[in-house]
Amino acid sequence: MSSAPARRPLLAGNWKMNLDHLEAIQLVQQLALHLDSDDTARNEVVVAPPFTALRSIQTLIEGDRLAFGLGAQNCHWEDSGAYTGEVSAPMLARLKVSYVICGHSERRALFGETDEVVNRKVHAVLRHAMTPILCVGETLEQREAGEAERVVVTQLRGSLADLDAERAARVVVAYEPVWAIGTGRTATPEDAGEMCGVVRRTVADLFGQDVAETVRVLYGGSVKPGNIAMLMRRDEIDGALVGGASLDAEDFAVICRYHRL
Repeated sequence: MSSAPARRPLLAGNWKMNLDHLEAIQLVQQLALHLDSDDTARNEVVVAPPFTALRSIQTLIEGDRLAFGLGAQNCHWEDSGAYTGEVSAPMLARLKVSYVICGHSERRALFGETDEVVNRKVHAVLRHAMTPILCVGETLEQREAGEAERVVVTQLRGSLADLDAERAARVVVAYEPVWAIGTGRTATPEDAGEMCGVVRRTVADLFGQDVAETVRVLYGGSVKPGNIAMLMRRDEIDGALVGGASLDAEDFAVICRYHRL
């Protein structure tokens, strides 16, 4: 399937549980020095720091007029309530967060998040005019058993349940094979492209071809400066959800300007 011209590439850095707010400020300042206006006009660049750094990065982006989007790594599905330690979607929206990662494999594996839980979070993010980055992907055991496509389709159907076409078109989907996250192993461009194609076909089955051509599908899983150009040459891939490499300003800048490679 050819990439639709309207789908602007998205490069999102997921910092996970790293960097305090002062370190986060320094990283964004360094990133800004490495990217020019042509880079950020061509590609959408998003940083997703820990909750404790969101206000600091929001202030920096606004004060220095940086062309970066602000993302959060998670949220609760309820708008408020007795949920000690949780952060709600309206809290994030007030900080001008644009993107919220939902269903990252670490949340699924370490914190027991099911497709139903992820679905509730997707609905909450959309309800407050932000964009979910919905993560799906299979384990190594599932891939070796020939179950990769079934797992991803099941996760998509569950996580996108009860959405109409208009809201579904606002979702970003990140295909992140669990076996490639933080391991140094990366899916081949062919494998990544094939699975991103599965994502788009599933969205088409659920919501129609127009929505499928609108939704951006990212690849995540040990994305590095050395492999981003090959991945982005695949028509099925519209960007990347970057983990460890996004903690290094120079490396992440190379990824964000992959078009120069």
